[in-house]
Amino acid sequence: MTAQTRTDLLDGILTITLDHPPMNAFTQTMLAELIAAFDCADADDDVRAVIVTGAGERAFCAGADLSGGAKTFDYAQGEGWTPDNPVRADGTVDYDHPGIRDGGGLLSLRIFACKKPVIGAINGAAAGIGTTMTLPMDFRLAADTARFGFVFARRGIVPEAASSWFLPRLVGISTALDWCYSGRLVPAEEARAAGLVRSVHPASDLLPAARALALELTANSSAVSVALTRQMMWRMMGAGHPMDAHRLDSRMVWARGSSDDAREGVQAFIDKRAAIYPDRVSEAWPKVAPWLADPEW
Repeated sequence: MTAQTRTDLLDGILTITLDHPPMNAFTQTMLAELIAAFDCADADDDVRAVIVTGAGERAFCAGADLSGGAKTFDYAQGEGWTPDNPVRADGTVDYDHPGIRDGGGLLSLRIFACKKPVIGAINGAAAGIGTTMTLPMDFRLAADTARFGFVFARRGIVPEAASSWFLPRLVGISTALDWCYSGRLVPAEEARAAGLVRSVHPASDLLPAARALALELTANSSAVSVALTRQMMWRMMGAGHPMDAHRLDSRMVWARGSSDDAREGVQAFIDKRAAIYPDRVSEAWPKVAPWLADPEW
């Protein structure tokens, strides 16, 4: 089977390119490849940040592959469905079964759990999962030709990929409802004004701008500190009280205060030189923050 994504690592920046002509439509193959790419990014200490973009000039990702026709979203009837599925013998559905889980949500949660900064470089049309997969990314930069479409109601379905959690937190509940009720295509400048997009660029400048941002974010910072900060910020967006943040902050400051990175960061400041941080994400993560393995934290 032909790969539907490409990866390239340069100067510590892993670029993942969606490459499924003509419009980079989302498939199960693309889902598996994207999750595998983020797994590799987390495991590779040479990766300091991740950029996700699309091949071609027309689309970042035009949404789910609709080549299956009217039954595209009727997963219980789809090809490849195994006997071990959520539909019981009597026709009722076990909604707690792993097979019921939304594939876009699996990707969003994987990006949410990533230990490296993630930047979306939205080079064209982004509809359905093409938009919602970008919501757990830290920043979205868009080409001036990009359009965002939360088109689910126009397809007779509902928002997916955990977007009902992410989108209102990014743009506010009224804007989120406007975009999802209407399903209209949102121009890049409107998305920027609403806070979904950080900046808008001519198409030729988009990837250079994304790379410049990735390098700025990571060049002078401890990789372990960046990884932990990403998880602290994202997870505390759903906290019920600042005491939750205080508990987490206290654990993290205590754990990192005795690290080689902390000693190097302070000494480099005193010496007025660039710091060289020795700690590695792959080695420090399970020792420093075992509680972050708990998705409920």
